[in-house]
Amino acid sequence: MEPLNSMNILYYCANFTTMRKNSLIVGIVLFFSFIFTSQAQEITPGAERLDMYEHMLKGKKVGIVANHTSRIEDQHLVDSLLNRGITISYVFSPEHGFRGIEDAGAHIENTIDEKTNLPVISLYGSSKKPHEKYFSDIDIMIFDIQDVGVRFYTYISTLHYVMEACSENNTPLIVLDRPNPNGFYVDGPVLNPEHSSFVGMHPIPIVHGLTVGELAQMINGEKWIEKPCDIEIIPCNNYSHKDLYDLPLRPSPNLPNMQAIYLYPSLGLFEGTIMSVGRGTDRPFQVYGHPNYVDKNYSFMPLPTEGASMPKYTGTVCYGVDFQSLITNNANIHGLRIDYLKDAYLKTQSSEEPFFKSFFTLLAGNNELQKQIEAGSSVNEIKQSWQKELTQYKETRKKYLLYDDFE
Repeated sequence: MEPLNSMNILYYCANFTTMRKNSLIVGIVLFFSFIFTSQAQEITPGAERLDMYEHMLKGKKVGIVANHTSRIEDQHLVDSLLNRGITISYVFSPEHGFRGIEDAGAHIENTIDEKTNLPVISLYGSSKKPHEKYFSDIDIMIFDIQDVGVRFYTYISTLHYVMEACSENNTPLIVLDRPNPNGFYVDGPVLNPEHSSFVGMHPIPIVHGLTVGELAQMINGEKWIEKPCDIEIIPCNNYSHKDLYDLPLRPSPNLPNMQAIYLYPSLGLFEGTIMSVGRGTDRPFQVYGHPNYVDKNYSFMPLPTEGASMPKYTGTVCYGVDFQSLITNNANIHGLRIDYLKDAYLKTQSSEEPFFKSFFTLLAGNNELQKQIEAGSSVNEIKQSWQKELTQYKETRKKYLLYDDFE
């Protein structure tokens, strides 16, 4: 049988009369026709829905929070708006910089964009919050950055500070929403406010199941900033939390593909340990390892690369685990994998330093997870300890959803 495509469907529909005697065949054809039609409805990010927000920008001085992912199809949002006669005063950029190539955690200075001559103000340098001095030249702010749906991915912390600054300066904010590639489940411990930091500012689980627009509503609604921000959310079209959305661009230097993005919620916790997650290789966040990992079946050697100029264990062979066989419809991508962390802890011994670093508590959002791993708690015991707060969070989350949920 030929693979089903649009031409096949048209052919079967044209010959429906001869097929009607066989209801089973008809049912199969209609079923696959429905699947094809639904898949053909492409998801449209908020930025591409110009008819919903361009009129709000006419005659205004605009600030834009953006990076390399802020695009309208094949053109950057800044270029698109300038070409439409919109006045842009400043561009503000998050961690990894405006072009998305800087190392994780690297201090980034303000610059001038060579192409547009616009000032690019770093929100990952001397300040993580837009200074009030910029708002004298801003009538309205836009936020358009592709997130990955993980609490410790810092773009949502930038969102928080932008909302706070806009609120304090009585400046409306337009959030151009984008799909969450990890938005099809919710998992992990809810952050304890005692351990709040830039890698976790809100009492939400590690995998929070919200788009940036939905989270902006939650920040306002749960009063996580002193004064609500005047926000207008431009939603995605044809998106739901059931969707597995493939990002057209890597959102940061060390998340180069969907496999890395699906593994990031679990492997991101390794950043608070002695383990390498493959920065400085061609498979960042798709492997983990250490020079003293006991299983020697797989190895890699980190070397300086773009976005990882000084990777952990540079020039040293690390042994560990490779996730080459992971596929996108595998159950591995539908939950936080604590078994990876337990495996690394049990199979990596170092006389030079402890397995966990203080940063781990900030990533986990509590000081319990480390204790549970060290005490040998089972994965089920660990996950059960999250459930009460996770259930409460899920109920709160429902109030702010803009799209059909996965449940």
